[in-house]
Amino acid sequence: ILLTTPVPQTPLIRAISPGARYGSSVATGPAHATVSVPPDRRRGTVTRASSGPTISAQSSITCTAAGDCLRKVGRVTAGIRAPRLHSLRARLGASAFGAAAVDRAAEAGCCAVGVAAFFRLPRVGSFVISGPVSPSAAELLRWYDRHRRTLPWRALPGQGADPYHVWLSEIMLQQTTVTAVIPYFERFTQLFPTVGDLARADADTVMGAWAGLGYYARARNLHACAQVVARDLGGHFPDTVDGLRALPGIGPYTAAAIAAIAFGRPVVPVDGNVERVTTRLFAMTDPLPRARPAIARQAAHLNDDPLAHARPSDFAQALFDLGAGICTPRTPACALCPWRDACAGLRQGIAATLPRKTPKAPRPTRYGVHFHLTDASGGLLLHRRAETGLLGGTLGLPGPQWRAERWSMEEGLRHAPAGRPAPQWRHVGEVRHVFTHFTLIVDVYAARIERFPNSIARSGGLVHPHDRLQQMGIASLMRKCIALAATPTE
Repeated sequence: ILLTTPVPQTPLIRAISPGARYGSSVATGPAHATVSVPPDRRRGTVTRASSGPTISAQSSITCTAAGDCLRKVGRVTAGIRAPRLHSLRARLGASAFGAAAVDRAAEAGCCAVGVAAFFRLPRVGSFVISGPVSPSAAELLRWYDRHRRTLPWRALPGQGADPYHVWLSEIMLQQTTVTAVIPYFERFTQLFPTVGDLARADADTVMGAWAGLGYYARARNLHACAQVVARDLGGHFPDTVDGLRALPGIGPYTAAAIAAIAFGRPVVPVDGNVERVTTRLFAMTDPLPRARPAIARQAAHLNDDPLAHARPSDFAQALFDLGAGICTPRTPACALCPWRDACAGLRQGIAATLPRKTPKAPRPTRYGVHFHLTDASGGLLLHRRAETGLLGGTLGLPGPQWRAERWSMEEGLRHAPAGRPAPQWRHVGEVRHVFTHFTLIVDVYAARIERFPNSIARSGGLVHPHDRLQQMGIASLMRKCIALAATPTE
């Protein structure tokens, strides 16, 4: 059993005994304090407290480990004003507040003020934790067994997960919703049934299958990772977090997710869903992104329950499903949550406001110019973008670098592809596209020539038939520009 308080502004521990008045306390120590109560020193189960209105919404536990709690978080410090405690310290010594001293202090009914304050803590009795008690893995897993999502990459109950499917889905799900990923996952597994098939595919085929999912560096890393696994590891993914992290494109979260789901490693993958669940469970009010390290440390203890270790794959996916279906960003369904009794955010009435976020700066606007040039046979001129940067490695319409100032027509046409005779460019409209960190407005120009000169290839141009564009790795932005230019004008 872990007894934890997440915020130093709230009381850490409040102790009660039959007939005692309510004891106040003030936390002045670290932001988080966790007390581990070993099995041989605990008795009873976590329940709702029922003694008095001031503690009716808190959790209580009957336990024989009061000494552990005081030794961990109840340090007696200088400046204590309770006369009875001064007297007790004089008899016992300021540094001798061990288990025997705890019992004698409890019998004396004193109040110790340090990291936490205690009032009449009996030798064996009941105490109240104002911070949440770690939630029950059994409750979450019972809920998951009834309500688990059916997803194309998820193994059925009783079956082992396919590491290739888990890895592929986790890469695709980065910055992308489950609904958007499902058709791409199904297409990928049809085109590339195994990691070896993916490794042997050419880059354009992979980028074409990925086109529309965005964040194209993921596709390049996906292909590179498949090649490493197929070439160097015999087609088998490593089964440890460290081994997975050594592969291209796999970071801490993805490595933990694959290790837990595919290989049964007892780790907690912390994605946006788990982050949200954790902040609400422990009422963590520091804003993102600054709070992320503290949230990750707290989330790492969600699977301390031995039952979570017994079912690590199910436990990790249960956390994902809880965040996706119950503990949702805007309107959490707290009444249906299997962890509602342990949720400090719900008790404090702030669950829906968490996690809090630092206000974002306004998204800036950038401007671009792109050129749609076709020939009489229906070929379209494309350029491959640089491997680094946004849309890296994808095919797209030629044009200059995007910038912060709008392009005039005269200035933009200086970057237009050449031809003989010179193309007659017309402005066909604007495309607006929103990236994560900025909004892009593109002026699109279109022209048609009889045939492309040989010099097009020397300048890095590639001519592709219009009817084959669906198979090419063309990003959504460029598809918008192509569709605009191809729209008949009145």
